[in-house]
Amino acid sequence: MFAAIKTANLLLRPFVQTDLPALYRFMSDRSAMRHTYVAHSIENCSDRLAAYEAMRGTLGFAPWVARVREDMEPIGWGGLSVDPDEPEWGLEVSYAFSPAAWGKGYATELVNASLAYAFGPLQAKEVHAFAKPENTASVRVLAKCGFRHLRYEPRLQRSHFTVQVPSAA
Repeated sequence: MFAAIKTANLLLRPFVQTDLPALYRFMSDRSAMRHTYVAHSIENCSDRLAAYEAMRGTLGFAPWVARVREDMEPIGWGGLSVDPDEPEWGLEVSYAFSPAAWGKGYATELVNASLAYAFGPLQAKEVHAFAKPENTASVRVLAKCGFRHLRYEPRLQRSHFTVQVPSAA
């Protein structure tokens, strides 16, 4: 069993099927998810979340479900993964939050927790992230978390960012 991680404001824990209705509510919202994946059906959303969660057993990590408190419904989903459709990009961080949770620093907390896990227990040397240039909120989150812009990836229609393991001082 994988333990939950607590940040200043979030409880990050593995996905379970009972999280699906709350996650689907915002993951199916075309406006909220206009910069990323939109779930076209609850079955599609369930399959996608389950595919990512299956990585936890084989890779030792997968995106988490984010809650403000254990007794509250999920407000977000994200963390470390290797895209099952494009594994050549390597270890990356991604996230999606309910619009009600936007602007509260939760994405920054989740990304920082992901980096601490990547550079700590996983001993990764580098983490990637991708964001559409017009998604200024995500670009800002990545910059705050130490990512640097590498290049625009035309095939993905996204900018490619990376952060490397901090050097010991």
